[in-house]
Amino acid sequence: MYKGFKIFRNRFLFIIGMLCVIGTMPLQSAKIPENTAFISRLSYVQIDSMLQANARRDLTMTDRMALYSEQFLGMPYSWTATGDGEWALYENQPLFNFDSTNCMVYCEHVLALSISDSWDNFFNNLQHIRYKEGIIGMSTRNHYTMADWLPENIWLLNNVSQSVGGSYTKTMTRTISHKTFFKEKGITDLRYVKPDRTLTIDYIPLNDLYKVKDHFQNGDIIALIFAQRDDIFSAHMAMMIKKKDGFYIREASNSKWTTFETAWDPWLKSVQNRKKYAGIAVMRIHSELNTPNRVILPWEIKTLRNTP
Repeated sequence: MYKGFKIFRNRFLFIIGMLCVIGTMPLQSAKIPENTAFISRLSYVQIDSMLQANARRDLTMTDRMALYSEQFLGMPYSWTATGDGEWALYENQPLFNFDSTNCMVYCEHVLALSISDSWDNFFNNLQHIRYKEGIIGMSTRNHYTMADWLPENIWLLNNVSQSVGGSYTKTMTRTISHKTFFKEKGITDLRYVKPDRTLTIDYIPLNDLYKVKDHFQNGDIIALIFAQRDDIFSAHMAMMIKKKDGFYIREASNSKWTTFETAWDPWLKSVQNRKKYAGIAVMRIHSELNTPNRVILPWEIKTLRNTP
């Protein structure tokens, strides 16, 4: 009896949420081409209603990642989809963008949506994911996936390559130089730039990925690792989404200049033919956070950062 009521309640909340979204749809949205990414057609008010409704649907964070990542499919790719805001000295693209995206921005936006229950909380959570302690600026942005983005977001997810890859896991050591990165952008103020760091990460070689397919989970974020670079780890970010017929990779890539999904087997075959890649690192939301109805409020993040 209770289980039936629970299913009815969840479906009711979902319908109400979508009615809120549809009911606030601007009239001009009818002019948007049908192949436009779904989330690009929504106003901020509609997205706020959707976030509130989905936060009450007994979905985990990774369930919501599957839901929201689908809404970006078909979104155009752009190298400069986002920046540090219109007041920034160097990259004054907007702080968020639902008209175009790239691989890191796609993962950041989906993550921020998936942990939030309102538009305001999405926007503020996004800044904490994208910047060191949520402080907006060129020097505090998490530019490098494995050297900045993952360590600064350890409150939310961690590198699970060892548990996924098991005995097939290997390590890689490289030196990351933010000073060189900033100088190449023509930036001379290096007072607050991170020092050069030598880091070692776990990764799974491409040729062994088919052996550990069953160890992946819905919502895993993967980073493709360069094979022959000594100054950077990650070449690309994507999400693994589990559907009824198996795993799919969802990504924004300039290979097609759009956001799309590919079934796991053909995707793996494609990347294994590219000598530029050594393997992948796998990042996963902490299991204690990935529970039904769990959201993260921006003011919780400081506590989560300080939790062992």
